[in-house]
Amino acid sequence: MDKLLQLKQWVEESDNIVFFGGAGVSTESGIPDFRSVDGLYNQKYKYPPETILSRTFYVNNLADFYEFYRDKLLRLDAKPNKAHYALAKLEEMGKLKAVVTQNIDGLHQAAGSKVVYELHGSIHRNYCLRCGKNHPAEYIKSIDGPPPCQDCGGLVKPDVVLYEEGLNSATVNGAIEAIENADMLIIGGTSLSVYPASGLIEYYNGDKIVLINKTPTEKDEKADLLIHDSIGAALDFAVNGSDEA
Repeated sequence: MDKLLQLKQWVEESDNIVFFGGAGVSTESGIPDFRSVDGLYNQKYKYPPETILSRTFYVNNLADFYEFYRDKLLRLDAKPNKAHYALAKLEEMGKLKAVVTQNIDGLHQAAGSKVVYELHGSIHRNYCLRCGKNHPAEYIKSIDGPPPCQDCGGLVKPDVVLYEEGLNSATVNGAIEAIENADMLIIGGTSLSVYPASGLIEYYNGDKIVLINKTPTEKDEKADLLIHDSIGAALDFAVNGSDEA
C-alpha cells in the first residue's frame, strides 16, 4: 500500500493520536530550522547559535543575545501552514489528543490547536525576572537592547528553554502521559537528536509510530511507517485527502 494511503487509513482507524514535532513543521511557514543545510546552525554569526542560546551566554551577553533573538527567533509574521491546520482539524474531530512540540513559535495554537505541550517554551510568553509581569512578544520585538519591565524596570526574559536549562516538569509529565496513552504516534519535522525532548517518544507503547521527515533520522528504524516527504503535504493528505504540496 502507498505510504500516504497507509497513513490516511491509520488516522481514520485511530482515536487517540499524539503528534510529536520539531523545527521542520515550521519551515513551511518560512521559519528556518536549526540543522539543515540552510538552518540557523550553518549560518555565520559573531558567536555560534548554540553558544548564544545558552544560559551562560544569556547571563553574560544580554545585548548580543537579544539582538540574535529578535533577528532570528521572533518571527511574528509567520503564519500556520497545512501541517498546523491538519493537526488542529484532527483535534477538532476528536482524534488527536495532544501536540508535543519542540517549537517556540506558537503556530500550533494560531492554527487552532488547544492541547499543546511546548517543551522548549514560547516566544509569546515573556516575564519580568523581578516582578513576574508578562509582556507580549510584540513589545520585545519593538525595542532595542535588553527589554525592561514596563512595571518595575526589571529585565524581561523570554519563556524559552535555553541550553543548560531544564525543561518544565509539568509540561514534560503532560507530554509523557499523552504519549503513553496514544494508540498512534506521529513524529514529524524533527531530527530526533535533541535530548531530553526526543527521548519522550520512548514512552509510546503502541505499534503505530509514523515518522515523517524529509531527511533520514537516527530513529528511522523505530518507525512502523516511514515517510520521507513534506510534513504539510503528508498530513494534509491524511486529513483532507489532498495530495497538493
